[in-house]
Amino acid sequence: MTTATETPTEAPKTIYLKDYERPAYAFERVNLDFELGEATTTVTSTIRVRPANDANGKSLFLNGDESVELAAIEVDGAKFTTYERTGKGITLRALPTEAFDLRVTTTIKPQENTALEGLYKSSGNFCTQCEAEGFRRITFYQDRPDVMSIFTTRITADKTKYPVLLGNGNLVDSGDLEGGKHFTVWEDPWAKPCYLFALVAGDLGMVEDKFKTMTGKEVTLRIFTETHNLDKCAHAMTSLIKSMKWDEDTYGLEYDLELFNIVAVDDFNMGAMENKSLNIFNSRLVLATPQSATDADYAAIEGVVAHEYFHNYTGNRVTCRDWFQLSLKEGLTVYRDQEFSADMNSRGVKRIGDVSRLRMAQFAQDAGPMAHPIRPESYIKMDNFYTVTVYEKGAEVVRMYETLLGKDGFRKGMDLYFERHDGQAVTTEDFFAAMCDANGADLSTFKPWYSQAGTPRVTANGSYDAAAKTFTLECSQVVPKTPGQDSKVPVLCPIAVGLVGPDGADMNLTIDGKSHGTTAVLRFDQASATYTFTGVDAKPVPSILRNFSAPVRLTTNLTQDDLLFLMANDSDAFNRWEAGQTLLRNLCLDLIKGGEQSFKMNDAITAAMRTILSGAKAADADKAFIARAMMVPSEGELSDMLEEGTVDPAAVHAARDFVMKTLATELRAELEATAQANSAAVYSNEPADRAARSLKNACIGYLSYLDAPEIAAMTYERYVAADNMTDKIAALSALSGKDCDERIKAIDAFYAEWSHDPLVMNKWLSIQAASSLPNNLANVRALAAGSAFDIKNPNKVYSLIGGFCASPTNFHAIDGSGYEFLADIVLELDDLNGQVASRMVSAFTRWRKFEPTRASAMKAQLERIAAKTGLSENVFEIVSKSLE
Repeated sequence: MTTATETPTEAPKTIYLKDYERPAYAFERVNLDFELGEATTTVTSTIRVRPANDANGKSLFLNGDESVELAAIEVDGAKFTTYERTGKGITLRALPTEAFDLRVTTTIKPQENTALEGLYKSSGNFCTQCEAEGFRRITFYQDRPDVMSIFTTRITADKTKYPVLLGNGNLVDSGDLEGGKHFTVWEDPWAKPCYLFALVAGDLGMVEDKFKTMTGKEVTLRIFTETHNLDKCAHAMTSLIKSMKWDEDTYGLEYDLELFNIVAVDDFNMGAMENKSLNIFNSRLVLATPQSATDADYAAIEGVVAHEYFHNYTGNRVTCRDWFQLSLKEGLTVYRDQEFSADMNSRGVKRIGDVSRLRMAQFAQDAGPMAHPIRPESYIKMDNFYTVTVYEKGAEVVRMYETLLGKDGFRKGMDLYFERHDGQAVTTEDFFAAMCDANGADLSTFKPWYSQAGTPRVTANGSYDAAAKTFTLECSQVVPKTPGQDSKVPVLCPIAVGLVGPDGADMNLTIDGKSHGTTAVLRFDQASATYTFTGVDAKPVPSILRNFSAPVRLTTNLTQDDLLFLMANDSDAFNRWEAGQTLLRNLCLDLIKGGEQSFKMNDAITAAMRTILSGAKAADADKAFIARAMMVPSEGELSDMLEEGTVDPAAVHAARDFVMKTLATELRAELEATAQANSAAVYSNEPADRAARSLKNACIGYLSYLDAPEIAAMTYERYVAADNMTDKIAALSALSGKDCDERIKAIDAFYAEWSHDPLVMNKWLSIQAASSLPNNLANVRALAAGSAFDIKNPNKVYSLIGGFCASPTNFHAIDGSGYEFLADIVLELDDLNGQVASRMVSAFTRWRKFEPTRASAMKAQLERIAAKTGLSENVFEIVSKSLE
């Protein structure tokens, strides 16, 4: 059979973990030859194919996108015609039973590839993004992670237009050709799946540094970007060097090649990609100077550079057998980058930030129609499972191994994992086995974390017996139903507990005659269990779930006085913060449920916040921690804690706004004094200075809630005087919700200063889009039509449209106009980039959470999107699951 003229589009198909079969054909070596052209690019792949012992003449399916034009197929040098093509790829039949050479020649048009998957052009440069399924937009291939091959890549292009030609591994040949062209040949000695393939060709500048590994090998480090951005690469390079050293010190992992390249591109769906030795980054996660990037940008760059480098072992050297195992590499690597950032900065503040993100995004996902385990059982489009569940909850699952086994035990497990599986494509069961076997541990009740969706709800109530000198903690857990999973089992939750005595000091803990120091890790794996601490001489206040030792929703019988005591005394930074957050959450939720007519502030909370700001301990405290402790839970987090079908975003906004305004009014003197005391005359990027800026800007944010003309004037003066982007953005954000001349002047001044820099303009778009000013949709529509926005650029979409979706007062306008606007954008995006469109439509997934009027309006827009002919698989999966 030969290929048909028409390649029919296939209906979306669900792929199941239970259907996994190992490949019948191994691809031992792959030689790729790219002829890059302005109109078309020709790709020739020559593959050494070896049938498995049980292949028995089975057909060989090669994935291939409809956009790929097939020019020729050869087997052992002869034309091959026994195949059939569909919309998903090519099936080869009647193949040799011994090893053979398969050559496939294709042509593609990267300049027309708006999906930004496979090979595409960005700002005039060629680049690739192959994870998860982009390689099939380049050529026909077994596009699955368990097909690991040695790749050699030859790249030919016009030398004037594309002087830089990069591939994976080591540069083994290069030279000039006739007609003004040149070539390079790259060889990667490490077997890898095609999702780790990378190619870059362009007119790029380069910065270079060196790193000497722990065995004395010198590695060349290079960052490529447009020449005018070379002065913005220093922080990324420093972060890379720190990452390499940390991985050696912490895990004994040494870089395995002599060259490591990073390339920054403007048009990129994701944050970055860990392609072997050729990492491709969204430029926002590489480029930074104090004038153009905030402290948060600097932290993100440090963390993501580390994340992609750490993938060299946890993802590349040991990869996933199939995409259902994605958290095997992503959850593990997120945990590693979190620990790296904690070691580089404030550990307590880092943990608070990570948990805040988990609660706001992942807990909400776990409670909605897209709830899935960290190892999903099925998917339609794999791109949709690069989720906060797989990444952030996956990282929490990895962290629990360390909590249960200790740092030394965790390291032993990691060492055994690499010893067993280096160079392999493996499963979460393999990681689990390595952790258990290395420590002789029985963690069988831990395994449901991989297969169950939903956030466990844990109740832990304490009681003190003065006569017996015992403290008892009664624990129970329930895992709620999620789509497709009605029946759940209890799961092993490590509950880290301390007891804080009346003097504010941690007590030494004894359970069943065994000493646990000042923090005991309870292995709670039943529906209910009771733990008794003995030798407790005075009534303590329990500090439960220290360092957020398990990703659960916790309910306790701690009183307001208990929480205030922990705020002041707990030695665990996370629980000290959590005590205050619990008080503030409870206050806001009570106000929401009671309605505006009953709004009243809790004076004890105001007093506690005053103590945080200016109490006796404030001078010695971590200023970044104080800034975090001052924060009132977000409207998103508060909405997530309300009952299904009841959320009124206007009511949530009003309650939180009341708390912020009241605190700003009551603490105005302290806020102004603290802001002034932390206003440095000269900018510095040292940790202490970053912490001071975060505290100062938290105070400015609070003060912006005051309806006082002098506050707007003061904030604008701070904007004008700011010598760094952190302070400029803080001032602009503080003005963004105020209907005043200063806001307009600041927005116009920012545009005049930064309109030449696309990355900085993303901040300008985002701040305006997220404004709580009434009827802001008209402004967002105008911005979408303006020169600063480009719907084909994911960063622009995430900034403007994503920013608007984060505005409760406007996105959730009662007339449904915000929902209609988002649906319009999703439908337009779907024809350009299904992956970005699916991320935007996710704002509708929890429509059932809202009160009937809004829920009905959101559902109507989902149905409108679902009715589109030719809807991408990305959007189809999100919309269909949301409507089920």
